[in-house]
Amino acid sequence: MAIHQEIHVEATPDAIFDILTSSEKFAKMTGGRAASISTEVGGAATMFDGHIAARNVELRPGKRVVQAWRAKDWPDGVYSIVRFELSAEGDGARLVFDQVGHPDEAQARLESGWIKMYWEPMKAMVAAA
Repeated sequence: MAIHQEIHVEATPDAIFDILTSSEKFAKMTGGRAASISTEVGGAATMFDGHIAARNVELRPGKRVVQAWRAKDWPDGVYSIVRFELSAEGDGARLVFDQVGHPDEAQARLESGWIKMYWEPMKAMVAAA
């Protein structure tokens, strides 16, 4: 199964990339939940107080973030691939998101979770800046 979502954010692609790859900015976006995000390809990331673990596969500033990504409660060794594609759009940016390889039973929770845990807080964070 796959997840595909597209959103518009009133921020530059560089600003969105920074939120996705900065431990401090990501933690701020999520209401202070701990995040440790490497800025190196191959580097590790943990988010949401360790509930999510990831490894950076590709980092192209202002363009793309690709991670091998997993939730703590998934079976051992199960990782999905998440891809955040960024481009300028009007006064902001278009974020195209895709996720593949997650457990089938996680589909509905993930689909709503990206909106609730990423897109809504990201939009609120950039609106308050």
